[in-house]
Amino acid sequence: MTQELLDSISNQNFIRYQELCHPTLTAFEPEACGHLIHGLKFHKHYFDMKTNPATKPQVNVTIVNPHVRLCGPDVGIVSYVRVIQRDFKTVRTEETRVWQRVEGKWAHVHFHRSQPNNSY
Repeated sequence: MTQELLDSISNQNFIRYQELCHPTLTAFEPEACGHLIHGLKFHKHYFDMKTNPATKPQVNVTIVNPHVRLCGPDVGIVSYVRVIQRDFKTVRTEETRVWQRVEGKWAHVHFHRSQPNNSY
């Protein structure tokens, strides 16, 4: 599910992203400048920023060293490093995503994403 979520982001597929996320999704991420984000409206802004298909860069996303923790039958936490290759540039982010089974369906309910300043 997490790879599917990241693919929906890379492919700018908000419909699939919305299907995977709970409407009350919360997040801490660099773009929020230290604020807790509630809901999907903040994220939709980035999906709506259309790119020209002719100039859209090739993107490859890899989940590195995933760690999955089940917290009972209805909650799972996935922590990993996301490696993003875009053209000839590679960046990484450190992410934790919380999934909750709501009415029998897994939904992405919270995440924390950090972009480390150190380089390799």
